[in-house]
Parts: sequence; structure tokens; C-alpha cells
Amino acid sequence: MVRHLVLPLLMLFSAPALAQPPLQAVPELDLARYAGTWHEIARLPMYFERKCARDITATYTPREDGTLTVRNACVRADGVNMVSEGAARKSGDDPAKLQVRFAPRWLSALPFVWADYWVIALDEDYRWAIVGEPGREYLWILAREPALDAKTFEDLQGRARMMGYDLAELIVVSPPR
Repeated sequence: MVRHLVLPLLMLFSAPALAQPPLQAVPELDLARYAGTWHEIARLPMYFERKCARDITATYTPREDGTLTVRNACVRADGVNMVSEGAARKSGDDPAKLQVRFAPRWLSALPFVWADYWVIALDEDYRWAIVGEPGREYLWILAREPALDAKTFEDLQGRARMMGYDLAELIVVSPPR
């Protein structure tokens, strides 16, 4: 009799324990300070970046309508430069929850062309940032400089793990100095 109760009880109590708390964006984000060029230090695998090997940057330029122009650039392993341009917009009232799209502007009305882009950790001087999305499938560690010092990089990985990210497949684009 007791055996028959143990399994259902384990299932009942273990599911909530394994559930991750919802991912939180930073409470404040000044888009004017966030604008400019960011260097990708590391990322989780991402289909659209599969050919990017080095010198990966994202440049954000404010527009008069409150959105941002997004310019992603990288160098492939064969030395060819790749560039993609898109847009970013706020998603609701939370200033650090953005959405990005790289589809043509005329498709902007379609919700599936927009992807979540949440700033989930940010240096008070805007020297580094961690960007993710609610499902914890994607993650980027970004910095204003092409490399981070080893201690900061280690700390940022720890922060990402504490937020529930599995970094087993982390791609380090720019090794720490």
C-alpha cells in the first residue's frame, strides 16, 4: 500500500521543485546608454549564427520612433564578412524586455517574426550585458570591448547558471584575457 502512494507523491512534489522560476529582465534599461556596439563574448548555439566564427558584433542605433536599428556582423571561418540588419522594439512596459526582428519591415505586423530579447544582467556602467529569452534557449554574453577579463567572464557564467541556464554547449567566441 505504501509503495503505491510513494510514486504519486514523488511525482507531485518533484515537478514543482524542478520547475524554474520565471526569468527576470533587469529592472531598468536606458536605451540611449545601451545603444552602440557590443561584442559577442559567448553564446549558446543559435541557428542564425552557425556560420559566425569571430569578430561578432551587434550595433544598436536609436530611431526617432523609440525603436532601434540592429546591425549584426561577423566574420565566417572562411574570412567572409556577414551582416544582417533588423529592428528592436520594447515589449510591453518593461524597459529591458525587447523584441527583435530580422525579417523585412513589411512583415512587422506578423507576431512570429519578432523574437524575445531580454537584458537579464547589466553592468551599472554598461560595460557588459547578458541577454536571454524566457525559455532559456538562447543566451548571449556581450561586452563593449572585444574581450572580458577571466574573472568577469567566470562571474557572468555563474550568473547565467543561477538564472537556470545550462551552459554545457556555451560557445566562447572571444576567450577571456
